[in-house]
Amino acid sequence: MSEWRLLLTRPAEESAALAQVLAERGIFSSSLPLLKIEALAPGDEQRAVIEQIGTYRAVIVVSKPAARLGLSLLDQYSVKHQATQPWFSVGAATGQIIADAGLQVHYPASGDDSEALLGMAQLQQAIAHVQNPRVLIMRGEDGRELLADRLRSQGVVVDYLALYRRTLPQYAPAALPELVSRERLNALVISSGQGLSNLLLLAGERWKALSKLPLFVPSPRVAEMASAAGAETVVDCRGANAAALLAALQETSAPAP
Repeated sequence: MSEWRLLLTRPAEESAALAQVLAERGIFSSSLPLLKIEALAPGDEQRAVIEQIGTYRAVIVVSKPAARLGLSLLDQYSVKHQATQPWFSVGAATGQIIADAGLQVHYPASGDDSEALLGMAQLQQAIAHVQNPRVLIMRGEDGRELLADRLRSQGVVVDYLALYRRTLPQYAPAALPELVSRERLNALVISSGQGLSNLLLLAGERWKALSKLPLFVPSPRVAEMASAAGAETVVDCRGANAAALLAALQETSAPAP
């Protein structure tokens, strides 16, 4: 049995799946989702983008919810047959959803982040030798602008398709520290910058104590944010998937009881 006792903070469905993987390896976890996915109501703007899917040189999908909701719209408007361009995802789990739908998809071999995706040769090939190539990014209502900014600097025309919003579920003021104490948790796991922001918000004045626990994060960017917020031990998993977390847990010593 592992000495790790983890707090999982992903959306409920993802936390449940991760908890099962951890349990199979003897790792205890308890979940307090810090992100809730709310699908945006389909509208004329979404339909207009989806119906011209064939005009894009590449489609980039930044998350699993974006993949599920975007593919659902392709089916709803019967245009999946037009989506013959290469698709790209930030991570393997999102890529698998796209692959299961029968579409050509590429994702970084390591590193579930925008920087790794931008460095992919397949993406550069997709936009090369075309004047003002168009790229579609499927994402949440708000998100990082890094992908779009970098692509636009290369002369790419970037459109967004907003499919959902992330919100913080409602909890009692002390829910987070009380759960950590009650379950004797000795590490925190977050999957995004917004998840970290919500963690800090919910922790409030108790963050000073919680900041002493190891904090597992998915990327160098979020690691920098966590360190700047005062987290004392930040572990960059270099990915948001279960395999990356398991590898990081194996390489890190659990705190003494």
